[in-house]
Amino acid sequence: MAKILAKNLTNKRVMLTDGSELGIASNVVMDTHTGSLVYLVVKPNSMVETSKYKTQDNYLMIPFEAVRAAKDYTIVDKKLITGADLE
Repeated sequence: MAKILAKNLTNKRVMLTDGSELGIASNVVMDTHTGSLVYLVVKPNSMVETSKYKTQDNYLMIPFEAVRAAKDYTIVDKKLITGADLE
């Protein structure tokens, strides 16, 4: 994926590669040692079953490696997040 600014991710709708909508991106988590983005923090839609995802304080923690595109929507690869790192 091309380089993007973290500020361009917030307040964008987040969709899975299967076309379903997860919610709205609200923040990112960054590794302060490497500068790498670790998680995309998503406020889930009310219809999303959050038990399938890693969560923290009612937000979905989407591994940043699953982010595939960030234009009008942020697209996330469903295969890389469903059941991954469940707590």
